[in-house]
Amino acid sequence: MNLPEVSIGGLCPKLPVIQGGMGIGISLSGLASAVANAGGIGIISGVQIGFREPDFEKDPVSANIRAIGKELRRARELAPNGIIGMNFMSIDSHYTEYVTEAVKQGADLIISGAGLPLTLPELTVGSQTRIVPIVSSARACRLILTKWLRKHNRFPDAVVVEGPLAGGHLGFKLDDLYNGTNQTLEQALADVVAYIRKFEQEHNVSIPIFAAGGIMDYTDVQRMLEIGASGVQVGSSFVTTKECDASDRFKQTYLDARPEDVRIIKSPTGFAARAVNTKFVQQAYDHGGIPVQHCFRCMPEICNAATTPYCLSQALFDAARGENMGGLVFCGGRVGELHEIVTVQQVMDRLTKPTTKTLSK
Repeated sequence: MNLPEVSIGGLCPKLPVIQGGMGIGISLSGLASAVANAGGIGIISGVQIGFREPDFEKDPVSANIRAIGKELRRARELAPNGIIGMNFMSIDSHYTEYVTEAVKQGADLIISGAGLPLTLPELTVGSQTRIVPIVSSARACRLILTKWLRKHNRFPDAVVVEGPLAGGHLGFKLDDLYNGTNQTLEQALADVVAYIRKFEQEHNVSIPIFAAGGIMDYTDVQRMLEIGASGVQVGSSFVTTKECDASDRFKQTYLDARPEDVRIIKSPTGFAARAVNTKFVQQAYDHGGIPVQHCFRCMPEICNAATTPYCLSQALFDAARGENMGGLVFCGGRVGELHEIVTVQQVMDRLTKPTTKTLSK
């Protein structure tokens, strides 16, 4: 099967591969620019992006806004002809400020999940920035598209369907993930494809769909295309690359992880999430938690510093640096299949080029 040509609101990558946004500090300008130069779409994670700024602890919002511009400019310098976007969690208390700054700084697209990004169209009005929601079901997709159309007369430029094998925050109920009663990516994708195809006909638009969660190679990509996807979004495979912005310790955690080391947890956000069962995670969930030393007030409506088992931001900072018992290391469900550090180009080749084995099938 030949890879399809994809247009995301006029943005046409050479290869239909989006690199997933991974925070904190895992997918910054280094990784995003490398993916863009390899023909895919590079995504910078906007989650607490300013954590290396000297004033971050004192004024995290200003530090994050400053870092958004820095990382986008650096990515542009490294990949002047590539497609560079950003990923933001819609539940972030400063979502409006961060998306607005990314648009101001010329991000090609904004990908947004961790909740329903219902306000995204109004934050990008009048700009060339494309908007792409992440959904895990046809129901969530229908709600977003209906509200965007009714309130903003706006269509998404693409949709990412994220399945249960994705890393980080997941759009599935915790009990379903524990019990295996959740939809598979294939089932969710088929439902979303059916809904969007009907929506396209009704409104004379074209909305490409990207499948995400557990995508590792060309065979996986081919399977998604056969169901109706236009391309894929991939996260974990890009972590174990030379170009990834994560620390060597973070990458080694991926390389050392066995399938049985992957754990479903309830994040302080309230969402189910998938992570490596590091000593930090064991302390946080099995041995009484880790007291919060400093609250960054990133989600005060959701996360209470006095009752949360740990500070999500601090746990992700520690993970990015490889500190504090390994920190909180989000990962995809197939992390146990990653055994060596490779280049971004090698990952892109694995995703987009059939091997002798796949050709023989």
